[in-house]
Amino acid sequence: MNEITSKLVHKPFSTKVGSRTIRVVLLLLVALAIALLVRGLTVRFISAHLSDPAWFQSNTYAVFDKRAREMLDGKSSIFWIDNPAETDAAIYPPGYPLWIAFIYKLSGERSAASVQRVQWLLDSFSVLLIVGIGVTAYNWSAGLASGLLAALSPLLALYGATPMADAPASWIVLVSVWMLLWAVKRESPGWTVAAGLTTGASCWLRANALLLPLCWALVLLLLMRVSWRRKAEFSGLLVLGMALVVTPLLIRNAVIFRVLTPTGLGVGTNLWEGIGETDRAAEFGAVYGDKALMEQERSTLMLAPDAPFSLYYPEGVRRDRERARKALGVILLHPLWYMGVMTRRTFGMLKYAGTPAPYMGSAGINITSSKCLPVSLQRTPAGLGSDFLGMAQSVLRWLILPLALYGAYLSFRVDRLLSGLIFATVLYYLITLSAMHSELRYGLPMHALLLVWAGLASIYLPKVVLSSVSNLKPQKT
Repeated sequence: MNEITSKLVHKPFSTKVGSRTIRVVLLLLVALAIALLVRGLTVRFISAHLSDPAWFQSNTYAVFDKRAREMLDGKSSIFWIDNPAETDAAIYPPGYPLWIAFIYKLSGERSAASVQRVQWLLDSFSVLLIVGIGVTAYNWSAGLASGLLAALSPLLALYGATPMADAPASWIVLVSVWMLLWAVKRESPGWTVAAGLTTGASCWLRANALLLPLCWALVLLLLMRVSWRRKAEFSGLLVLGMALVVTPLLIRNAVIFRVLTPTGLGVGTNLWEGIGETDRAAEFGAVYGDKALMEQERSTLMLAPDAPFSLYYPEGVRRDRERARKALGVILLHPLWYMGVMTRRTFGMLKYAGTPAPYMGSAGINITSSKCLPVSLQRTPAGLGSDFLGMAQSVLRWLILPLALYGAYLSFRVDRLLSGLIFATVLYYLITLSAMHSELRYGLPMHALLLVWAGLASIYLPKVVLSSVSNLKPQKT
């Protein structure tokens, strides 16, 4: 370990009030201020585009909205689904409709705008989670740098300002990561269980993290420097915590729909539409897009144009399984080709700058006065400030990936276990999301953790450069 990387070893932060404490508090306030500004301006842009499906998937939100209204009006249970024929009610877990219903109740307004107002504020404060992860894994300098990058991130800001389940689910996963890092540093069984419990809680909003604790458990078994019995204890507690929270969803869907997933539906759809977004879609008879898929299936089932029909109604479970069967058949017959598809998707999920990869959704907007402010403010200091933030975001887009790669290198040189847990999280999202149709918003925890590595690199790369330059200077004789 050289002089630079040796400084990454975490040292306890003194509680004594001093100049260092004041600097930390000021930088935290700066990060929060930037997060509030960036997300607040992004909200103005998204609010003007809530009717544009390119920026806001209103049809998806309508599913959550309908369920939330039924809960508030006493027309449906918060958790149970009374009619097994209503397979469209199991598209998503019940957590986000419950969250929307809670906001509707408190605000007295049943609209996407009311949810947006709450979520963008909470998302601004979620940068503190990223700071906490950086501080726990490395030190205060790396944590604060990570928080500043997260505050400025166009991608995190876009989905934090959009009233969907992605950002809230990401907050919970980041809490889980933070708890897990704390657990392994302290060798605490309690924090380990808590990490599993919170990961399970995220699956009540989005099921993307369902298998993540298994990946963490494998890292603990391989890299934790304790006895095998102790390793098995920590791994088991992590998975147990996850199972305790997710099991009620599994039981509900098994009883009502005879499926063993938290959502019940959707995997087959994303697999088949994932085939539909490739250049060989026509060859396999696949289509991309929910509307095109419904038209295809309506024609196959020979239903009348006015017959009630949606992506998951009627017989949503059977139809979703049929989509999965067709997609897996194609993948098994053409495995090498599909590995290439997955590789391209992986690179697409890491494409922060330039034209977004097809079908992946937006990597966010660069804030400008013309996009985010009324005409009366565009030629004022407020407009100049927003343009400056947009320029900083543009630079950040190009720097994130190289900085994250260098940060990963630094991280593994210092602590293989903590680095392995972060790496396992990033790799988990890359693999699971590349296996089917996915969008950038599905992997927000991964993008946040890459910013932690980028923050680490941004602190220590200048020191490495300066150290190298000083070594090149001729020595006095």
